[in-house]
Amino acid sequence: MKIGVIGGAGVRTVIFINGLLKRYKKLNIDEVVLYDIDFEKLSIIGKLCRHVVKREGKDLTVREVFDPVEAIRGMDYIVTTLRVGGDHSRVVDESVALGNGVIGQETTGVGGFSMAVRTIPVLMDYCELIEKHAPNAWIFNFTNPSGLVTQALHSAGYHRIIGICDAPSSLKYRMCDKLGVPEEEMYVEFFGLNHLSWIKSVQVNGEEIMDKLIADDDFMSSIHELKIFDRELVRQTGLIPNEYLYYYYHRERALANINKSDMTRGQTIEKVNIEMMKELGAMDIDADPEEALQIFLYYMQLRENSYMSIESGSANRPMLEKGSLPVPEGMGYAGVMLDCIEGMQSEEGRTLVLSILNQGSIPFLSDDDVVEVTCNVSKNGIQPVKQETVPTMCELYIRLIKRYERLTVEAVREGDEEKAIEALMTHPLINSYSLAKKLIADYNEAYGEKILKGSA
Repeated sequence: MKIGVIGGAGVRTVIFINGLLKRYKKLNIDEVVLYDIDFEKLSIIGKLCRHVVKREGKDLTVREVFDPVEAIRGMDYIVTTLRVGGDHSRVVDESVALGNGVIGQETTGVGGFSMAVRTIPVLMDYCELIEKHAPNAWIFNFTNPSGLVTQALHSAGYHRIIGICDAPSSLKYRMCDKLGVPEEEMYVEFFGLNHLSWIKSVQVNGEEIMDKLIADDDFMSSIHELKIFDRELVRQTGLIPNEYLYYYYHRERALANINKSDMTRGQTIEKVNIEMMKELGAMDIDADPEEALQIFLYYMQLRENSYMSIESGSANRPMLEKGSLPVPEGMGYAGVMLDCIEGMQSEEGRTLVLSILNQGSIPFLSDDDVVEVTCNVSKNGIQPVKQETVPTMCELYIRLIKRYERLTVEAVREGDEEKAIEALMTHPLINSYSLAKKLIADYNEAYGEKILKGSA
């Protein structure tokens, strides 16, 4: 079987390949084909990937191609991991938002809106190619804002697509690590939308431990994703929040922390990536691939260790010394995808958190709304865990954000600024007609053209 990666020059590709090496034989994967519009960066990432394969003594084939059809034709699985407009567009998205007094995070609020507007039309074009050249392939969408983009593709009639996010799986991993419990012995039930989800149940070998965890100060303060929340809030709701709910629950804190920081998250990522590629581009990777890999890992550590630190006002995580850094196991996005493939190929299946069609899982949403929920994945298909009841507060948030997503999809498809304004004024992080209107105008000015072009 073969995997095609559209957006293969992304820095996470190296980690994805390393994660795949642990079980490519079990998953019957023999080749990964990388494609990207940035040919220079693609060449560098391709060399690093092949070095990771070689140093582990494996026989997985990794090659880069310069025609998207070559990364699609004959593929069993296709990964879409794009950043349309490059790193600098993220900087622009954030700066326009902050100039209007709102958060510009790339998956939530107006930052996510701007990214979606750029991204959806491009992904539609790739999906057309996939429909033509690999109609039976499963598409794993890593592209942010993952839930909104996946909704747009399903709404356009592309249904062999699964939205992937590593936030739920990473949180479960840290919980298991803290409790000393093997992952297969812990059941964690999520419900909601991408970056707007909650945990309602945590079970270890069938025993419910949710209340005990929430009451445990040591547990709450030791989990990176949870210590940023007020303890009283978590105990009041009785739910463990996805870390991105920080932007909703502590909006003014996040905004104040971003404004007082020397650099936004987008500026930080742009700077790290520029320095990384400059250093890698100046060396002969073929002559010393291990040194190149260590340079890559050092810069990846800079990226990951500062994650959410600006917004939450917390300190960066400690750095390991350059020169002997291990390649991450590929848990993250790649791990979720590989777990999903493993589940799809097995009778017993896997329990995973995915963005898929609702199918009655959340009772007040339509069956064709994309939700992020715990699913049972096996040869028999992907079945979301059904929620009998949803707390009122969660329901209100979910209804608002799903309406925002639906309106955004329509606005992009039709090139309709009025629908875009309605979408933004619906979003809790904006919630104003006049502000929404000004934000659209400011993005048009910042990009030198109307960001909504229609016919996506």
